[in-house]
Amino acid sequence: MSKTVDLANPELYINRELAALEFNFRVLAQARDPDVPVLERLRYLTIVNNNLDEYFEVRVAVLKHKHALGAAVPGADGLSSSEILARIRERALELVAEIFDTWREELLPALDAEGIRFLTRDGWSDKQRRWLQGYFQNEIMPVLSPLGLDPAHPFPRILNKTLNLAVVLKGRDAFGREGHMALVRAPRSLPRIIHLPAEVSGGDGDFVFLAEVLQAFADEIFPGFQVCAAYQFRVTRNSELVVEEAEVENLARALSEELAGRGYARPVRLEVGADCPRAITEMLIANFDLEETDVYRCDGPVNIIRAGMIYDQVDRPELKFPRFTPRLSPAFDKGVNEFDVLGARDVLLHHPYESFASVVELLRRAVDDPGVLAIKQTLYRAGKDSPLVDLLVEAARNGKDVTVVIELRARFDEEANIGLANRLQEAGVQVVYGVVGYKTHAKMLLIVRREGGGLRRYVHLSTGNYHQGNSRGYTDIGLMTADPEIGEDIHKVFQQLSGLGPMIQLKRLLHSPFTLYTSVMAKIERETEHARHGRPGRIVAKLNALNEAHVVEALYRASMAGVQIDLIIRGACTLRPGIPGVSDNIRVRSIVGRFLEHSRVYWFGNDGAPELYCASADWMERNLMRRIEVGVPILQPELARRVYDETLDNYLRDNTQAWILGSDGRYTRSHPARGEAPHAAQQALLAAYSG
Repeated sequence: MSKTVDLANPELYINRELAALEFNFRVLAQARDPDVPVLERLRYLTIVNNNLDEYFEVRVAVLKHKHALGAAVPGADGLSSSEILARIRERALELVAEIFDTWREELLPALDAEGIRFLTRDGWSDKQRRWLQGYFQNEIMPVLSPLGLDPAHPFPRILNKTLNLAVVLKGRDAFGREGHMALVRAPRSLPRIIHLPAEVSGGDGDFVFLAEVLQAFADEIFPGFQVCAAYQFRVTRNSELVVEEAEVENLARALSEELAGRGYARPVRLEVGADCPRAITEMLIANFDLEETDVYRCDGPVNIIRAGMIYDQVDRPELKFPRFTPRLSPAFDKGVNEFDVLGARDVLLHHPYESFASVVELLRRAVDDPGVLAIKQTLYRAGKDSPLVDLLVEAARNGKDVTVVIELRARFDEEANIGLANRLQEAGVQVVYGVVGYKTHAKMLLIVRREGGGLRRYVHLSTGNYHQGNSRGYTDIGLMTADPEIGEDIHKVFQQLSGLGPMIQLKRLLHSPFTLYTSVMAKIERETEHARHGRPGRIVAKLNALNEAHVVEALYRASMAGVQIDLIIRGACTLRPGIPGVSDNIRVRSIVGRFLEHSRVYWFGNDGAPELYCASADWMERNLMRRIEVGVPILQPELARRVYDETLDNYLRDNTQAWILGSDGRYTRSHPARGEAPHAAQQALLAAYSG
């Protein structure tokens, strides 16, 4: 069979950019689900808009840049860059239309039913209008810098993703200048959502978009003119930083210089209000040097993403998911010494159901323990006011040898990571920025402790970032261990990162860009050989994304040999399941629920001797080839069983939050079959860990 099927046929592959865009339709479905609390539905809507912003800032921006240079090379799907851009346009228009339909037809009525209203100008009472006019005059007008457009006042630089108004004027000013067009840029210091006082509205749930206020009182911005109309617009710019790392002496300084210009980089998308006339739109297109196909009309606020700001302002617990407190790992009873526990056995943490505090307390113990000599850690995204960073600073001041590998190029966290690096260096921490050309994406913590005349290594490895906020909203697996071979492996990886060391041989870990890809391919081939010889072949993997063409091809070959394959892939998947004779033994599902699925788990049946790995890497070309990543085997059988049951089997049984991928590239939401009990994987874990 494998000799008669051309696995290089482009029809077997979904385009990676289109697959990434498709994920947002699944998230938007959460905003449309009446069984989801209404403020959570609003939050999902803003998540979709944030995702769409980043999609244009990075994916579309890079693709457009390569297309303009003629440097875009077709992927396994065979589509040219012009074809991809056209299809992105078509699907993005559908997504934008659905976003605003959801906002107008579903969310606004549902919020209103709960006493939460977004008021528009035509719905203000006289009392509300007077209060808003006073607010405008006292809080908004003093910080505005309106700009009339004429030869002496050319079109200004517009900052990325900011709110702006194009204002049409009639009349003459004090200098005799004829008013035609003016711009009003909303400074970022102004709140985008204004919460009306209860005494003005008779309740505490009335909100107004800043754009509505600016449009309502535009005549006060331009006294002496007649304001004919004011139209919202917003521009999205290329946010992909380009630093030729091999040609710079100081990566932090070079990135800082690039960051300064990010907000004014090449435009890639223009959003305008649905009422914006063609003449104004054409003027904006010309000034931003865009095409008509770069324009997206919004039947609602162009910065609708800002609606999510009310989530934290409205204290209505019944309109949000029920609160839960992550369980402290039972391995660490109060007062127990973490080193004693890990010296006896490995400990597995499943976030967000189990608390990240165990990792913090392990590091705190290391800071105060006189036997601890060295601490090494990678930081990709740490978050603001991270207790881990405070502890690393304290450890350095306590005389520990502390080394931190900070990935400066973590997208949209570059500035924060530069500041973090400076703070650590000032405290005496040795800070390194990883390896030129390879992002350090591995999540590793190593503690070296003197015990009984020798040294022992304690390790924490995770599928997710050292970020307490993420640990409450993302699903991730963390392993804490004192296994000597794993500790030696991690020591070698850190040595290679900080010392520019040679190729290393690891005993336990899979290591990208060296052995992870080849190991995954070899394990898929091993399952293929088992099936070819009449033995059961089985692969189950949970990933954020799958787009590496050679891995997809290997999975196709495995399916054709009879290997049963289940893939739980949250986001983009370029593999087409269910193609007769090629992928009919492959099933792909995506779980979208309360938490962002983030853990990566690989399981290979191995003819009754299964292997299970938790990793920082997806099966993507960048993770397997161009990043520093690690995959760690779960060696203790009871922990491996737990990971399999909770992150794989549990998710394969989900029949309410699961979306099933068809061979046409579209997803269908799963529903319980007749007589089948509903099962939601995340809800089952919440119940299990709170019981």
